Amino acid sequence: MAILSKEEAKQILEKVMSFSTADSLEAGLSGSGRGNIRYARNTVTTSGFNDDISLGVTANFGKKSASSTINEFDDESLRKVVKRAEELAKLAPENPEFMEPLGPQEYKDSKTYYKSTADISPEYRAEIAKNSIEPARAKDVTAAGYLEDTSGFSSIMNSKGLFAYSQDSQLEFTVTMRTNDGTGSGWVTRDFNDVNQFNGAEASSVALEKALMSREAKAIEPGKYTVILEPAASVQLLGNMLFNMGARQADEGRSFLSKKGGGTKIGEKLVDERVNIYSDPFNEKVPANAWSGDGLPRGRTSWIEDGVVKNMSYGRYWAKKQGVEPVPGPANGIMVGGDATTEDLIKSTKRGILVTRLWYIRTVDPQTLLYTGLTRDGTFYIENGKIKHPIKNMRFNESPIIMLNNLEELGLQQRINGNLIPVMKIRDFTFTSLSDAV
Repeated sequence: MAILSKEEAKQILEKVMSFSTADSLEAGLSGSGRGNIRYARNTVTTSGFNDDISLGVTANFGKKSASSTINEFDDESLRKVVKRAEELAKLAPENPEFMEPLGPQEYKDSKTYYKSTADISPEYRAEIAKNSIEPARAKDVTAAGYLEDTSGFSSIMNSKGLFAYSQDSQLEFTVTMRTNDGTGSGWVTRDFNDVNQFNGAEASSVALEKALMSREAKAIEPGKYTVILEPAASVQLLGNMLFNMGARQADEGRSFLSKKGGGTKIGEKLVDERVNIYSDPFNEKVPANAWSGDGLPRGRTSWIEDGVVKNMSYGRYWAKKQGVEPVPGPANGIMVGGDATTEDLIKSTKRGILVTRLWYIRTVDPQTLLYTGLTRDGTFYIENGKIKHPIKNMRFNESPIIMLNNLEELGLQQRINGNLIPVMKIRDFTFTSLSDAV
């Protein structure tokens, strides 16, 4: 029952609407089936599958609202969840920023669902683990990984006539390889909507090679270095920028897009002119839901164009207050890249550092987007166009705004966490201290 068809979901939601006496009612019905396999110390530790479906209902009386959820779908249960939400709404305080539910909307289809992923078997998951564990064991390395595949649906309806429905599928894989002498570590992640695009053996081989290469790392002095950031190293910093481009925060002076003395940086050059970042739920490589949680249709939106701030996201309340159209936040992030491979960027680097990924990232200053964190699972010193030796991990203090103003070169894009991010060469990236962690 985890995946209901469009008609099945619509029938349940229409019945929910019919039971309401509220001024307006909103409901969301979603379900998914999730399979997984986990392994550590070169042994499978857990494997399983679960499915679930749930209904959430929000009742509104004037500016008073309350919500209730349930996972039973007979008529009595549906009446019960609606009644509970309505009873609670009558007791709730008024929300001064309440917005009436949207009326009917038009949505384009986004290809987010693949039956190939929905049909993944336990045998397939076991084969992925085998293709990770056996090569690691043969090289005196220990593998620890996790594969999860999901397929499901989402639907929403309200008493004003809005209805939206979508299906999606997703595969996510990560593996860490550690050399048994405790001195080397490698890591990789992959995610796809269509399992046919995934090569588990190839992914594991990348982590294995990084682990072997990173043994017996040497310390170098912290400071400012030219870095080559693989997409896994930059995606979180870029995401922290993209998903903080809300107009309200900027208008209220709480954002990196706020100007001193008032106003915002919309229309101003913020980063290097080669930087172009947009979101597009219909991109074939990183498809996403074509509607936001409140039912606003999503389309392609340019956020940074030729280094200039092109758009900010507007929630419905703030858009009305400012007299503009609402702009849904991004469902994915796509940064335009170049043609260079990681190897090409290494060859063109006289002295620098190759970073596999960053982790444990924390905010230092939200108004400048200054962050701190650590390198991990494969950090290498480059000299005269070649990787010379692995280096110990380091702590960094850096802002994606500064980073994108110090851009040297853009390389090929890679899908990571549902986004498309290029490998990048950045000058003067700031490392502040050493870390002994492998």
